[in-house]
Amino acid sequence: MNPSNNDLLTLGVDIGGTKIDTALVDASGNIVSTHYRLVDPTGDPAKTILDVIDSVKICLRQSGKTAAALGVGVAGQIDKELGLVRYSPNLPAWHNVPLGPRLNEELKIPVSVNNDVRVITWGEWQHGAGKGEQDLVCLFVGTGIGGGIVSHGHLLEGCQNTAGELGHLTVVAGGRKCRCPNEGCLEAYAGGWAIAERARDAVRTNPQGGQTLQALAGEIDRISSITVSQAYQKGDPLAQRLVKDTAKYLSAGLVSIVNALNPCLIILGGSVILGLPDLVPMVEKRVRSLALQTPTEKLRITTAALGNKAGVIGAAALARNLA
Repeated sequence: MNPSNNDLLTLGVDIGGTKIDTALVDASGNIVSTHYRLVDPTGDPAKTILDVIDSVKICLRQSGKTAAALGVGVAGQIDKELGLVRYSPNLPAWHNVPLGPRLNEELKIPVSVNNDVRVITWGEWQHGAGKGEQDLVCLFVGTGIGGGIVSHGHLLEGCQNTAGELGHLTVVAGGRKCRCPNEGCLEAYAGGWAIAERARDAVRTNPQGGQTLQALAGEIDRISSITVSQAYQKGDPLAQRLVKDTAKYLSAGLVSIVNALNPCLIILGGSVILGLPDLVPMVEKRVRSLALQTPTEKLRITTAALGNKAGVIGAAALARNLA
């Protein structure tokens, strides 16, 4: 990067299943202006793209500044070279959507499109909990589980730009059906949707023991990972067992990650970690007792630092490579 690029501002957009978060960001990762809106309920890609364009223009108008480039993070499979969203589980109508070219055409600035967790990883690496590290793994545990890997100072992308799908490591061979084609994935046990499924199954098996969960949710089918977190905070025995089991499964995935990749740092984030912070020390204890000794000697496990702005900060930081 040319030193003068340190004075340039870039835009970051985080497109989720329900929201479009947009920010104008400086070279230090500070947000200059921001705009938040909900995704159009129809999920129509064309309408969402128009909303992104409008959000970008609002950010620029608020700040009175210009942007040198735009970065976008979207959950799903991304063709980075073409700026194409091949598929997004959170946006079912999105199949082979030319997001990058459409934004470039309308906004007349370079556009980078990437997977949302890879973008978050970049943000945490450049400006958050991973600043200064050269070997780290981000694991974000929300509704699903996604990851990003930095090795020797390089963000790993893989052959088809899908490196980091750590939520689909197999932790139980022939186990619970995942939302991908496989069975027994880490996400199928420790993702938010899977915690909810396991909780509902447990309540149906043991209605007496599940009274607190059912009372909090109103009915069994409405039990969510948030319900489990609420019941856990109340000391409910069933919720405590569910959280303990979640820590066990999450640890199994992390032990494989530690043994295979030998990171100096693991950053844990996402809504499940935020809702159940006790998972972090529970997981760390198991990882240190079960992983190989040498890769744990310099290992640190910490929580994400950028909160819900990691997506826009990371997308804007990645876009600086285009400026």
